[in-house]
Amino acid sequence: MDNDWLYSDARLELRQQSLLTLLELLGGELDERCLPKYSSESVYGCAHDWVSQGNPGTHGIINYYKNYYI
Repeated sequence: MDNDWLYSDARLELRQQSLLTLLELLGGELDERCLPKYSSESVYGCAHDWVSQGNPGTHGIINYYKNYYI
């Protein structure tokens, strides 16, 4: 495993929790054409950015997504 802090066990766990939180709250929403309302790319990008910025948990990630990815 890389010794970079971004890939520590704690950061990987936070990335997993971030993805689960985003997908749980946003993943099932469909647009008017019955397609996913939010792209996988934006969800994964948001989780990566959230972890990369050093956030300690997932509190606030939905607001962050809505402010920067919609």
